[in-house]
Amino acid sequence: MSRKEVERLEVIQQVAGRRLGQKAAARRLGLGVRQIKRLVHRYRAEGAGGLICRHRGRRPNNALPHTVRREVMALVGRHYGDFGPTLACEKLAERHDYKLSVETLRQWMIADGLWVSRRQRQARIHPRRPRRPCLGELIQIDGSPHDWFEARGPRCTLIVFIDDATSRLMALRFVPAETTRAYMETLGQYLRHYGRPVALYSDKHSIFRVNHPDHEGELTQFTRAIRTLDIEPIHANTPQAKGRVERANQTLQDRLVKEMRLRNICAIEAANPFLSEFIEHYNHRFAWEPQNPNDAHRPVLRSPEELDLILRLHHTRTVSKNLTFQFKNREYQLQNQGKGYRLRGAKLTLCEAFDTTLTLLHEGRHLPYRILAEGAPPVPLDDEKSLHHQVEQAKNHQNNRPLWKPAPDHPWRRLSSTKTVPHP
Repeated sequence: MSRKEVERLEVIQQVAGRRLGQKAAARRLGLGVRQIKRLVHRYRAEGAGGLICRHRGRRPNNALPHTVRREVMALVGRHYGDFGPTLACEKLAERHDYKLSVETLRQWMIADGLWVSRRQRQARIHPRRPRRPCLGELIQIDGSPHDWFEARGPRCTLIVFIDDATSRLMALRFVPAETTRAYMETLGQYLRHYGRPVALYSDKHSIFRVNHPDHEGELTQFTRAIRTLDIEPIHANTPQAKGRVERANQTLQDRLVKEMRLRNICAIEAANPFLSEFIEHYNHRFAWEPQNPNDAHRPVLRSPEELDLILRLHHTRTVSKNLTFQFKNREYQLQNQGKGYRLRGAKLTLCEAFDTTLTLLHEGRHLPYRILAEGAPPVPLDDEKSLHHQVEQAKNHQNNRPLWKPAPDHPWRRLSSTKTVPHP
């Protein structure tokens, strides 16, 4: 007997022994009084076996014939062997006029070995990769969006740079969203403090890699910058491949959140100065000694001005015959170039700072310019990682916008005050 039938037996025994009324038993079992009477009669005639379901072991009345099952599974094996049950069910109804339940087809495919249930699927085994031997050979980078201030302030993202050889935190920075600017600024902070690492290990987000098949081989702004600095970009296929930074994110979401709670830090401006102190305590607690004591960092070999230009957004424009070019709804004019015949049709490199400051370069030489015409600024492009930040900014702007009210002498008010109601 099933557990449900055992519970039913106890109630029916009480009714048969006149220790419980039929109406109370019906309420307890969720049945009608007539059904309780039938069960009591069956119990008295057959004992406990009379309460066992009569359909057990029998084929259901609404079961599909075996011939239909054989025909359907033959079609699935021939045409849809690598299809999931839902898609295969849709194609059977669309192309072969077999209208089945998805769950029925799922059970048939599992029984025939064409589909593996979720419980039976074995988790992928990710073998552990040995650490790099030297500090600075491989730096894993990632962004961790989280409620870092626990509702005391806005949600934000923590940019994390961690060394593969030692698990040392090399750089941390709170930013509103995970963007190219966030990584550029954190990389600049890293380079000024440690020098150039050998390689940076990241995921395949569009900040680090162009994923569109029509633009294969093109470089993103961040990858262009690190390649200019002779830093090798490496992209992980899975989150487990860069497990050191992923596990560090989990630790930071626990320890760093609690440390800022104790210090009542509730804004990015106050959190970033605290990070240097936290990094020191974190590395003292969790960092490993490298296998090789040599430091693989290399000097930057660039002046601060050159490094600043490299860590900007670079664009290319062609100079017109009038020595003008357009960029972001603005028209620019080159200055102090004489007749400037040599620059007609030349390719310029526009180095755009994140405060919208623009620097023009041609063959390594700075070119002065002035703005001829200015249009409306273009709508900024955002990805899925910065989308929520932009929506929150829009909500705050719209909620804080003052409501416009017409003046007392506005024509609308005069019209409403002079309007008369006609007499009946």
